[in-house]
Amino acid sequence: MKILVGSKNPVKIKAVEEAFSLYFENIEVKGIEVNSSVPDQPINGETFEGAKNRAKELVKIDKEKNLGAHFYVGVEGGIQETYGKWFAFGGMCIIDKNGRTSFGTSAHFELPECVTKRLLKGEELGFVMDEIMKEENTKQKGGAIAFFTNGKMDRKELYIPGLISALVPFQHEKMYFNK
Repeated sequence: MKILVGSKNPVKIKAVEEAFSLYFENIEVKGIEVNSSVPDQPINGETFEGAKNRAKELVKIDKEKNLGAHFYVGVEGGIQETYGKWFAFGGMCIIDKNGRTSFGTSAHFELPECVTKRLLKGEELGFVMDEIMKEENTKQKGGAIAFFTNGKMDRKELYIPGLISALVPFQHEKMYFNK
């Protein structure tokens, strides 16, 4: 079973591989860089829109190149305001070869005001965290969640439950897709 992921980020690819392997055997996961068509730092609903746009781009690429994929997965990191606080999270969109679409979300974790002020001005969380952590390319490593949990969780571990959640409709197809 071939699964395309709308990113070359190894963290996203590995998260997809681990989540799908819980339900399917003999999977092949391939990352393809695609555009999310949302700002670099998605806010609120832009996060889900970005994930969906990534998955839809993969559908187009699959048709053009005849890759034979079964699933197309978009994962988008974003921020969301809830209850007067700003949270970081991952939004997931999965489209299957029949065009059926589902969404999931990772856990949300609260961001400090010093970070959200910069994000709301257009800076991307990954770059802000690179500066705070004095490292490069942290979004392809543990990410902000690794910093804020003192290493108890990394970005891949954050994304896996969101991907499992997005797979729910495909585990109960009659309940979700028989309309």
